[in-house]
Amino acid sequence: MNTMITVTSMPPSVARGATGLHLIGDLYACSCDERFMLDAKFLEAFCKQCVAESGLTTVGSLFHGFGEGGGVTGVVVLAESHLSVHTWPESGYVTLDVYVCNYSSDNRSKAQQLFDSILTAFNPKDPHLHRVERA
Repeated sequence: MNTMITVTSMPPSVARGATGLHLIGDLYACSCDERFMLDAKFLEAFCKQCVAESGLTTVGSLFHGFGEGGGVTGVVVLAESHLSVHTWPESGYVTLDVYVCNYSSDNRSKAQQLFDSILTAFNPKDPHLHRVERA
């Protein structure tokens, strides 16, 4: 029995032009205005204001409140990528993600400004923060 193996050459490596920065926060023991934790419309307006102030571009957003005493989940879609936030008011816990691409310009400082603005508003006593360079 003959087994034929076909070998094809791999294409040359292509440099990636769309690097990115992903900022991730697990925010514990948040001590903030309760509207940040409970009010979807309030949180959405605040996030979009922070996006504009950081120099990034909102292309859409969707925030949902989970009713009386429940948290909020939301996302702002950016021309540069996205911001997402999820709150658990019953435990003072928030997850925060800001991801930006750097395709046509370096957006790292804008992403950091956006992340820091929202982080400050939630005022966590125990923030667990991660910075991931993506390529």
